[in-house]
Formats: sequence, C-alpha cells, structure tokens
Amino acid sequence: MKYVLFSVFSLMFGNVYAQKCYSDINQLLKVEVTPLYQAHLDASKGFNISVLENNKHLEKYKKRGKLVSVSSLGKGYRIQKLEYSHKYLIPKAKNTLLNISKRFYKNTNGSTLTYTSLTRTMEDQCRLRKVNSNASIGISSHNYGNSFDISYVRFNDRLKVNTRLEKELEEVLEYYRKKGFLYYIKEKQQSCYHVTVRNY
Repeated sequence: MKYVLFSVFSLMFGNVYAQKCYSDINQLLKVEVTPLYQAHLDASKGFNISVLENNKHLEKYKKRGKLVSVSSLGKGYRIQKLEYSHKYLIPKAKNTLLNISKRFYKNTNGSTLTYTSLTRTMEDQCRLRKVNSNASIGISSHNYGNSFDISYVRFNDRLKVNTRLEKELEEVLEYYRKKGFLYYIKEKQQSCYHVTVRNY
C-alpha cells in the first residue's frame, strides 16, 4: 500500500521536483569548471540571453526573435529526435550550424551530419542528469541557446564509426575555430563534439 501511495505521489508531483532540481541560479553560476569549458560559458554570456530556466523562459526569447527555429533536415545535416533539448538557437548559432553542415557536405561529396542536442533549459538539464551523469551539474552553455552537439559516430544517418568522416568533421570545426567563430570540445563519453558559437 505504501508503495502504491508513493507511486501516485511521484506521478502527481514528480514533475515539480524534476523541474526545480536547483535552489539558486546565482549559486550555479559560481560552480567552477575547467578552463576549457569556461571559454564556452564566457562566450555564451556574450549574446544578452540569460540562463533559460524553463519552457516559459524559452518562449519569451522565441517571441522576441532572440531564439529561432532550426529545421529537422537541411543540406548536410539532420537533427535526431530530441528528448532533452529544443530545436532552437540564437540566430548566429543557427547560421553557424548551417555553415558547418554545408561545408562538411561539400568537402565530403554529399555526406551528412547528425546533431544530437541543441538548446536546453535548466528543467531539461535536470531531466538529462537523471540518465546521463556527464550532464553539467552547474550551468551548461546549452542553457544559453548557442551550443549544439554533433555526433562523430553517426554520419549519413547511420550509427557506425567512420574515421575518415570524423576527421573531415574535425577539420571543418577547426576551420571555423581558427576564424574565431566557435569553440569545440570532443566529448568521448557522449561520442559528440560540443560546439559553442562566439559572438563574432
């Protein structure tokens, strides 16, 4: 009987706790990160968008045009089904995503990329942390709408290691990094490149 009551309680109120798994945004902003990731957070703060706490916050920026929709399919890419993020980015990040995809498509004679994560709210971050211990405990650059993840084990919509295409992808990312457009980190646990766009 106690188990049944607990289950009912969890169903009724579980979302409330899942949505607020942090007590103070300002405290999370003080969580220390590696110098490598700090560059991503610093870049994220340069677009005058505060940390996206929930869907209501996300909608506010969408209405203002500060977050724009990204199509599920485009030249040189597809976005996989998203469970913990949204197909929205700041305009400059969207343009960078499209440019990366087109350049990769051209350089590989028609191969495509798979994007696995885009903008996440803090609510999304809380849900993700339950299934992925690698998800940021503090603030993620995804929470600002200018980061996205690109799989390096899924090309042409196929889950298969392809060292040639992985190398081509890294060369494209390095091209834009040298131009000052972005930062990227290779996340081995998630088999993706985490990309954060700079305010170039």
